[in-house]
Amino acid sequence: MFRSLRLVFGKIQQNTTKPFHLCGQRYLQSLREPSQPLKRCPKWVCVEDAVKIINSEHLVFIQGGAATPTELVRAMTEHGVCNNLRGVRLLHMSLEGDTPFANPEFEKHFRSISLYVGTNLREAVNEGRADCIPVFLHEVPRLFYEKRIVPDIALIHVSMPDARGFCSLGVSADCTRAAICTAKVLIAQVNEHMPRSFGDTVIHSSHFDWAVRYDCPLACVVCPPPNDLEVEIGKIIAQRLIEDGATLQLGIGNIPDAVLCALVNHKDLGIHSEILCDAMVDLVEHGNITNKCKIKHRGRMVGSFGIGSKRLYDFLHNNPFIEMLALNYVNDPRVISMQPKMTAINSCIEMDLTGQVCSDSLGCKMYSGFGGQLDFLRGAAISQDGRGKAIIAFPSVTSTGESKIQPVLKLGAGVLFTRAHTLYIVTEHGVADLFGKTLRQRANALIQIAHPDHRECLEKAAFDRLKSNPTKYL
Repeated sequence: MFRSLRLVFGKIQQNTTKPFHLCGQRYLQSLREPSQPLKRCPKWVCVEDAVKIINSEHLVFIQGGAATPTELVRAMTEHGVCNNLRGVRLLHMSLEGDTPFANPEFEKHFRSISLYVGTNLREAVNEGRADCIPVFLHEVPRLFYEKRIVPDIALIHVSMPDARGFCSLGVSADCTRAAICTAKVLIAQVNEHMPRSFGDTVIHSSHFDWAVRYDCPLACVVCPPPNDLEVEIGKIIAQRLIEDGATLQLGIGNIPDAVLCALVNHKDLGIHSEILCDAMVDLVEHGNITNKCKIKHRGRMVGSFGIGSKRLYDFLHNNPFIEMLALNYVNDPRVISMQPKMTAINSCIEMDLTGQVCSDSLGCKMYSGFGGQLDFLRGAAISQDGRGKAIIAFPSVTSTGESKIQPVLKLGAGVLFTRAHTLYIVTEHGVADLFGKTLRQRANALIQIAHPDHRECLEKAAFDRLKSNPTKYL
């Protein structure tokens, strides 16, 4: 109960000139009386002064996504290098913008630990200069609440305080609430461009140990228009698998955008998704997304972080139609399963003929992470109304013409979805429903939606692997 109360009022007062263990004592005291903002103002300082508290061996949490506090990251890197700090660990979700601490020459100063590997840290992880934690997104807040991870310092990015002194975490609730509830020191980058969102994002400015004013536009991630194959996949999913009144989860990328673009004739759709993106705004304005059929959060979109263009961020600002909630709620398969006609749409890197799916690595090289794909696919699969759909969609071939449906996964590839998890598979050639099918039936169904140029090779591989023609026992 005390932790849930603190979700509203954020972090405790700390005198950061005293040892960290005393700060922890004040934290415990604050859990007993969390009902009021602290009777003090944050210390407003320049960014260089704010990061001076970071020392060698500290564990620093950095808010991620479009809310990455880029100015604090820049100053922290310069501080660490100039003062020859050693072994500063940086824990974060996927970060946007520059990550100078990951440069090879700074390896002795910083070590990044990703909860989800972004493009800007992929090389560092695969070269051994950074690390990552394989974890379901809905379990990330547990790492903080169970004190398996206790940050010494949290760097966050918030909106301007309102008339009562309350700020917002804006576009990124995810695991940030859990991190600031357990971090010993809190440093905030305050930005007038950060939207004010509703949900698990409210924090009073008096809980900041240091605050830095730095106004800058948020990082924008805009995908190119879907190509013809992706448009066809979007149409197949929209026409054959998504019903009116369905609750949707989609990732970010061309295929999710193609699906959303194909839903202009659907009615009363709902959104319960870790990511909110630009294409959803179009469907809201067109009247396709109403959320009126949802059992929980009826009439409101639910997300955990938003990333896209300024149009999306403007849409999120002061919009009571949207709730930004923490990952341990949004991505909980039990919560997901309660949504009507829950339809989860995700992609992958490759899959084999029996239905094993790799989404987080290219062979042995890490590409991303577990993310929330399995959270949502499992939640949709166990939908309480029995009408959920767990969908994995991808073009049948890569950009180099290689089949994405392979006889076996590449050596070292991580299995994110087991054979039992994979249900609906979609390419531009159709839909394969794998639920309840034997290995031979699965192989045949997947070959039928593979690219025609690769089907003969896949049939031979299926015969070698299964010791029988995959069509024999249909």
